[in-house]
Amino acid sequence: MTDPDSLPYRPCVGVMVLNHEQKVWMGHRPIVENDEFQPGDKKRWQMPQGGIDEGEEPLAAAKRELWEETGMTAVTLLGQTEDWLTYDLPSDLIGVALRGKWRGQKQRWFVFRFEGDESDINITHPPDGAPVEFDRWEWVNMDEVAQRIVAFKRDVYEQVIKQFSKLTAQ
Repeated sequence: MTDPDSLPYRPCVGVMVLNHEQKVWMGHRPIVENDEFQPGDKKRWQMPQGGIDEGEEPLAAAKRELWEETGMTAVTLLGQTEDWLTYDLPSDLIGVALRGKWRGQKQRWFVFRFEGDESDINITHPPDGAPVEFDRWEWVNMDEVAQRIVAFKRDVYEQVIKQFSKLTAQ
């Protein structure tokens, strides 16, 4: 078994998107063959996220990941997390998930306001041949977000919600 302490964190971004009703966009990850996560896990909802390419700035990565996973481009930046947030993979996924190269992820999170039309959201035919990340999506209340995510990512989501919830106060 791979020692998790010997592996680095994968540098990533996460993206919270708010609509004008202060609801958060969440996508549902489809169950696919050879899924590295538990296929029976019902907590398959998440916000867009993904790796930062070499030489890429985190904000540019956030915009790219959002576009690749949802087709959204009509967004306005509202803020970002104060620091990098990390999560560790569960022990049974070390050496399996994330191509076996990482112990988990360190993420810089960004929050955007969606300014487009819902018909602009495209999860079924991602641009530039990007893989399909989601099979359905919903706008959800901020207080529902953390309950929809897999347990090992929940602490990060709670930190993101805490930092960004002030933006939804009217």
